[in-house]
Amino acid sequence: MKSYRKELFFHIQQRRGFVNITPEVQACVDESGVREGLALVNSMHITSSVFINDDESGLHHDFDRWLERLAPHEPVSSYRHNDTGEDNADAHLKRQVMGREVVVAITKGRLDLGTWERIFYGEFDGGRRKRALVKIIGE
Repeated sequence: MKSYRKELFFHIQQRRGFVNITPEVQACVDESGVREGLALVNSMHITSSVFINDDESGLHHDFDRWLERLAPHEPVSSYRHNDTGEDNADAHLKRQVMGREVVVAITKGRLDLGTWERIFYGEFDGGRRKRALVKIIGE
């Protein structure tokens, strides 16, 4: 069995944003040489996410608005976590809702995604460099 590991790096300038990372993950599959197996992609930060959904700008706008209604950034004083001097408690909650990781089957050397499915990195506390892990195992 083969094993492959790579970190993808992101620096989202805005506080929140979504990036389609499907091509980067497929490039990792290509580099790995795995034809049949699994790809794990996970955010390595507790204020960002990796998830699967449609690459449609209206939906991304809806995610952003919905998450902001669920866990608004302000007032920052409404969160106990921010008593530590942080201002990102909302980002922790948004990450919890959107998820930490995805696992995708690899079939014949390709990510085995549904018709409209794409892999996204979601940022909820941007302005600094962050990373996601791609771990691939298989034959």
